[in-house]
Amino acid sequence: MKANNTPKSMRLHIGIFGKRNAGKSSVTNIITHQDTSIVSAKAGTTTDAVEKTMEMLPIGSVVIIDTAGIDDTGSLGKERVKKSQKVSDRTDAAIIVCDGEGWNKYEFELAEKFNKNNIPIIAVINKSDIKQPDKTVIDKISEKVNSVIVTSAKTDKKLAEKIREALIRCVPDSFINPPAILEGIVKKEDTVILVTPIDKEAPKGRLILPQVNVLRELLDNNCITVVVTEKQLSNSLKALKKPPKCVITDSQAFKEVSEIVPESIPLTSFSILFARLKGDLKTFYDGAKQIDNLKDGDKILICESCTHHPIEDDIGRVKIPNLLKKKTGKKLVFENVSSHEFPTDIEKYKLIVHCGGCMTNRREILSRINKSREKNVSVTNYGIAISYCLGICERAMKPFFK
Repeated sequence: MKANNTPKSMRLHIGIFGKRNAGKSSVTNIITHQDTSIVSAKAGTTTDAVEKTMEMLPIGSVVIIDTAGIDDTGSLGKERVKKSQKVSDRTDAAIIVCDGEGWNKYEFELAEKFNKNNIPIIAVINKSDIKQPDKTVIDKISEKVNSVIVTSAKTDKKLAEKIREALIRCVPDSFINPPAILEGIVKKEDTVILVTPIDKEAPKGRLILPQVNVLRELLDNNCITVVVTEKQLSNSLKALKKPPKCVITDSQAFKEVSEIVPESIPLTSFSILFARLKGDLKTFYDGAKQIDNLKDGDKILICESCTHHPIEDDIGRVKIPNLLKKKTGKKLVFENVSSHEFPTDIEKYKLIVHCGGCMTNRREILSRINKSREKNVSVTNYGIAISYCLGICERAMKPFFK
């Protein structure tokens, strides 16, 4: 599969970090075999994260992210550093670039964060044509990383291959052999019904990404796949000679679909499937149970991984807040963030409700879950929260906890 055919959220995200003028952009250009980033002797040339997608076999499709210097200064520099830190939250494998002087507090702090989250690190000690690093420098760095490469981006013709080989050795197997979305729920040649409402949030002429991903996986497994709106679900069930293995619905149609589908047929949603694929299903499930403990004035954070213009009946700004208020009978306060934005003061929230995450990678969602745990804030998922408010959460989760 070509890189541009693989959803960005499913690609290995490789973040390139280091101080200003360490050679990060040169390393980025060598890996991508293109002038992806501007290279200059002037420190601080890279101001915003620069992303490039490419194919890196046998890993598959990857996203290379060149970041601003982690030692940038001044008010603008601090904002650039914040953006680099946000990139670290969605980094699956890190490359830390330095010169022959080695690391100081900036690199060690980065490595500590990556090690804490079990993110593999490759240290590239650059500019060896100017200064060869001492053995003590190499040894000290080696204690914190998976691999050390001593090189000169100017003269080393095999640097791209060295980095590729180091990545192959250390990246999680899940990127070389990605998990199935329907693992343990559907087998080859099963019959499955997908309920895809065509409402205001359905993109014109298209299906939303989770629906497309699930449909493609079913087709790849030679499953008999019936795609209907909620209005034709009842007729579709009657038309089948035998019951489907399961029914998967858009979360917004959960109530209507659950009333149509017999209890004997497993039922879940696209959002819950992605909650397992991208996050921690048990954490999200436990988080939903905290809905019953909400009180008047509690703040709820709604997290969306994509950006879009809110519509009249927006799921994150209207539907979920209304469901939570109806379920609890409380006067709740809602705040929304989107894309890669995530507050640093999350302790002020009693609950975080995260989308399915189809537009971001698993690492970023896991990073948010870990931050929530550290601040003792419950976190759940759109689909799980909706099913809980409707009183059908146990049924929607049953296919995953057999």
